[in-house]
Amino acid sequence: MEIKSNLIDIQNKVIFPASIVIENGIIQSITKIEEQLHDYILPGFVDAHVHIESSLLVPSEFARMAVMHGTVATVSDPHEIANVVGMRGVEFMIANGKLVNFHFFFGAPSCVPATIFETSGAALDANEVDQLLANDDIFYLSEMMNFPGVLYDDVEVMKKIASAKKYHKPIDGHAPGLKGTQAKKYVDAGITTDHECYTLDEAIEKIDLGMKIQIREGSAAKNFEVLIPLMKEHSNWLMFCSDDKHPDSLLLGHINQLVSRAIAIGYDLFDVLKVACINPIEHYNLPVGRLRVGDSADFIITSDLKNFIIDKTFINGKLVAENGKSFIESVPVKLLNKFSISKKQIVDFDYQPKEIEQVIECLDGQLITNKLSISKSRLLVSEDILKLVVVNRYQNSPIAISYIKNFGIKLGAIASSVAHDSHNIIAVGVNDEEICNAVNLIIENTGGLSLVNGAVKKVLPLPIAGLMSDKDAWEVAANYSELHKYSIDVLGATLTAPFMSLSFMALLVIPHLKLSDKGLFDGDDFSFVN
Repeated sequence: MEIKSNLIDIQNKVIFPASIVIENGIIQSITKIEEQLHDYILPGFVDAHVHIESSLLVPSEFARMAVMHGTVATVSDPHEIANVVGMRGVEFMIANGKLVNFHFFFGAPSCVPATIFETSGAALDANEVDQLLANDDIFYLSEMMNFPGVLYDDVEVMKKIASAKKYHKPIDGHAPGLKGTQAKKYVDAGITTDHECYTLDEAIEKIDLGMKIQIREGSAAKNFEVLIPLMKEHSNWLMFCSDDKHPDSLLLGHINQLVSRAIAIGYDLFDVLKVACINPIEHYNLPVGRLRVGDSADFIITSDLKNFIIDKTFINGKLVAENGKSFIESVPVKLLNKFSISKKQIVDFDYQPKEIEQVIECLDGQLITNKLSISKSRLLVSEDILKLVVVNRYQNSPIAISYIKNFGIKLGAIASSVAHDSHNIIAVGVNDEEICNAVNLIIENTGGLSLVNGAVKKVLPLPIAGLMSDKDAWEVAANYSELHKYSIDVLGATLTAPFMSLSFMALLVIPHLKLSDKGLFDGDDFSFVN
């Protein structure tokens, strides 16, 4: 096969018309030619940090959508499913990803469970993490969220880090707000990346310490605007990632959107493409083609260097997408899950608030939250303060109850079994009856996203670990879009991504205040409130 196009040579910062010859999925030759050509060929995009599970799609379905936008590879942390079903979950993700023509590079989850302050469905100790890292299908140690464990030399944490070093595999970080001597100790332990920086100063300090920064733009957490100024002087130290991306968002675009936005602001084309295409391959030592002779034929063709709408995507020399159509076909999916509780009663959600309650303030576009102290008399829907609950899905136990501000919901309730990282059921709503009904919809379907408003009851079932659907990607996206639209247009939610934001309100390793199935948790002190 021969392709003629204007080749974007990222390393040498030149563009020239070229003839590329491909045989058996490998680039055999690249020859400069003298022809007037109107499109451009460049390496495919790589998402440098993503939890495939958060798309609500299995890897094979995720790939079907991602290739339309020029993504040829992902660096994927399977700790969501590992927190539910352990090693079986990691094995499921690897096996399913191999069924399609796409480059999935999975890591060994480092924090299962994420903390000891919540109930998860499984645990991976240092010996099991070592077994995973010995596997050639595992490319790195996934994000070390237990940064206190690193700072205080926790034995299990240090064993996991030592295993990654033994197998010469990089270690991903997760250290929001960590600076100074603590950041130095974290980096000195061997941790090489962070996708949780939420200020420019924090990111620059970590770069100075030798850490790569992943600029994240997902469905809920959005750090592009804050961190993109790093591109001017630090492009060698950057990667683009989505972290968590819902299917309706993935349908519209992926890493190509970040490329387009960076170029629109005025950053150098070659620097931006280095961040999007090359830096992840080099950092993680990925077997992905970089548009060189002898490389796997993984590349994209576009006639639009402004918006980066992708004309064609090739992986291993095969055309996998063209003009918005994916040629990757669906494959059969086996179900696995862990869901062991009975339906709840309205009385189970009864709670008598204290005179002064600690209230979570949700921040749109951020995973961090604020801590508010609010008097009992102001815990009202009219004050935009709603009841937030987390229900243990692995065993029947008392329900954890608190309050949250900034969801904006005026009617009904929403619930989800996607609740990072242990994935118990989390719900928010205007009263106990609506919350109970939303939770019971999740229980009836052994996982999913639900929405209720009186007699209206909607649910998107997620029968694979309570995290992913077994359905076609476009069907899942349409069903999710319906829930999303109703939650905003009818229930009144004011957040950009209400379900995604809700899923992070149980993520204890992100400051400042969160709710686990065991109670309200202070992420600064790393202890329960009261």
